[in-house]
Amino acid sequence: MARPGDPVNESTKRMRTVRSATRRELLKLLPLAAAGAFLVPPWRKRLLDRGLAFTDKVGAATFRSGALAPTFDDSELLPFERFPYNFHLVKEPPLDLESWRLEVSGALSKPGAYDLDDFRRLPRVSQNTRLVCVEGWEAIGNFTGALVSDFLALVGADPSARFLELECADDYYQSIDMASARHPQSLFAYEMYGRPLDRGHGAPLRLAMPTKLGYKQAKSLTRLKVSHLLGERRGLWEDQGYSWYGGI
Repeated sequence: MARPGDPVNESTKRMRTVRSATRRELLKLLPLAAAGAFLVPPWRKRLLDRGLAFTDKVGAATFRSGALAPTFDDSELLPFERFPYNFHLVKEPPLDLESWRLEVSGALSKPGAYDLDDFRRLPRVSQNTRLVCVEGWEAIGNFTGALVSDFLALVGADPSARFLELECADDYYQSIDMASARHPQSLFAYEMYGRPLDRGHGAPLRLAMPTKLGYKQAKSLTRLKVSHLLGERRGLWEDQGYSWYGGI
């Protein structure tokens, strides 16, 4: 047995001290190593993709279909004239509003072209909700339309379908998880502030979803697909690195 002061005992103590110090130094260097990883393009993309995937999983796991987003009194509405316009390519897409139809396809029993009257015949819902933009601004506005869930019932959407895939008049595209689409505040909106949508705000039909960030709320819709598997085009901004889930 080694005794205090023995060369073997002293050597062992020195080795333990060195190992402990090495571990401490490595722990100190971990943040620098992580930061360095972001400087290497292939590693940076991999780390960002994994981080976004984790964020999306957390968002989906914590989403409660019955939990309502805040609603507001009319006195709290931002005046219509001050409600921001956000757009892709052009503020007013070249769209013939008179002949407009939404082309609906995918996992449903009644595919076809649906006009605005088809939406107006569904129960009318009006709500004052907040639109939150990823750019940092938010605005409380009034949106009126038909529940997405009511329209999905109208077209006979497969209850087991998982996604909505959407295309817009300005080449914008988007996809939504079905749980969020069926949320009791998710609208296919055709009016703002009691008047038909103007082109800048998404005429003749847009998504208004207070549980999602603004870039998920596609405007000037032209095509809708109900799907079990998400296609390669997940969303214009998502395909450039934004979070796909986009929840608030």
